[in-house]
Amino acid sequence: MKLLITGGAGFIGSAVIRHIITNTKDKVVNLDKLTYAGNLESLSEVSDSGRYAFEKVDICNRAEVDRVLAQHQPGAIMHLAAESHVDRSIDGPAAFIETNIVGTYTLLEAARHYWQGLHEQRRTNFRFHHISTDEVYGDLGELPSPLGGEGPGERGGDQELPLFTEQTPYAPSSPYSASKASSDHLARAWQRTYGLPVLITNCSNNYGPYHFPEKLIPLVILNALENKPLPVYGKGDQIRDWLYVEDHARALYKVVTEGKPGETYNIGGHNEKQNIEVVQTICDILQELRPRQNSYRELITHVQDRPGHDMRYAIDARKIQRELSWSPNETFETGIRKTIEWYLENLDWCKRVQDGRYQRDRLGVTA
Repeated sequence: MKLLITGGAGFIGSAVIRHIITNTKDKVVNLDKLTYAGNLESLSEVSDSGRYAFEKVDICNRAEVDRVLAQHQPGAIMHLAAESHVDRSIDGPAAFIETNIVGTYTLLEAARHYWQGLHEQRRTNFRFHHISTDEVYGDLGELPSPLGGEGPGERGGDQELPLFTEQTPYAPSSPYSASKASSDHLARAWQRTYGLPVLITNCSNNYGPYHFPEKLIPLVILNALENKPLPVYGKGDQIRDWLYVEDHARALYKVVTEGKPGETYNIGGHNEKQNIEVVQTICDILQELRPRQNSYRELITHVQDRPGHDMRYAIDARKIQRELSWSPNETFETGIRKTIEWYLENLDWCKRVQDGRYQRDRLGVTA
């Protein structure tokens, strides 16, 4: 099979492409406009494969999307291209509306017309996989107290803590999550109205190698190594379910190849942690691997919380486990250690991706 992957130079998209090229015989076309968060160096280990092709295209450009579909004739589309940083969406929501809503609409329409023109067998086998986030569900709120000694997402006393399921109503809080919720609704509408074989996945917070340094975990690692403050919103008691990106990549491939059109699958890591716990864990592992005279924890700095900050996200991933036999391989403890070790070994990559040097000097590409 040949898959068209939008946003394939991004954090999750590049992990998906590496997984497919390394572990399957499928072909990949990477469609990405190379914004600040897209970096082709994350694909350097597979980019020489004869099964990989790159197209520098904006998903909002219908003519170019039509050209790519006609030229490459994919059997499936995995749509990951999106603006995804909540703080950026608060400061400048327009880009999120354009890419996440208008871009998804443009891609759906191009995919629909392409799909309708396929021969019967290829038309039957075609899939449009829309990749989304758990943030569309909004805020699970604060944890009930007492918890009976159990951790988040587990049973506390006689009370089971709430989790996001595939039936949870949407209640997005930020411009980012609202734009992703809108794109989910569009994808479902194109499936219901036109019969486009759509699958949707909603994932929890990803982390791992090649994560752009503005996100929490890489930002904390790099700031700590430079003895800079480690910013933590409010008390740092917000809870997220952390999913190692390579586990997510495996799940996404499972869904696009084995999932049932019209279905939604939630993907989570079963790793609920408070933000402050995540930062403290990074500090402690860094202290072990790259000792500092004073504890890295001394760099933790509490800053004013951002507007509309959701308190807790947590995914119920039983459906994908039950129907597609997927479960995460990494615990947070194993995944975060692998992530920190990767950043320690790839500090030059961080500098290059932050200034765009790889794409400018080696590829002749400007974002």
